Amino acid sequence: MTSIRSCGLAALAALAMTAVALPAAAQATEDKTPDKAADQTAPATAANGVIGAPTDGKGQVVFFRPSRFVGAAVSFSVHEGDKGVGKLGNGSYFVLAADPGAHDYSIQMEAKDTLHMEVEAGETYYVQETIGMGVVAARPHLTPSDKATFDEQHGLKLSTKKATDLKGSADKTDGAEKADK
Repeated sequence: MTSIRSCGLAALAALAMTAVALPAAAQATEDKTPDKAADQTAPATAANGVIGAPTDGKGQVVFFRPSRFVGAAVSFSVHEGDKGVGKLGNGSYFVLAADPGAHDYSIQMEAKDTLHMEVEAGETYYVQETIGMGVVAARPHLTPSDKATFDEQHGLKLSTKKATDLKGSADKTDGAEKADK
């Protein structure tokens, strides 16, 4: 009787350890394949994370997401209109060359957050993505930031993930995908 009970407890313990290990392994899997479109969004970015000057006649916007435990397994596409312009995973950034003038950048999942910016030629702007908790899912936010805050983020990696376009104004749930996709 004791050996049956101990075998049952051992099996239960093994099952519990597997249940804990599988999500952790899934979070660690990330697409490392470079994306040509992502490479084109970062012409002024050096390999060491130093942001260079914008292209002549354009401004640039540096979108970054600090590395945090909350929401670590999801990545979010940043949109201008319905077009995905870049994708932020945990601890990543991308640089977007932008024409001078008004721009509305959005990010969404359960709720949508939009940041209005006036871009000037020759200027570099910084936008930080943070994640709040929603009722059902994460709520990403875009917030104006600065170079000093960007520079404080150690270990940010240039995002090579392909942004996802919105599927039309009727689709309000684009947004997050698992980092392992």
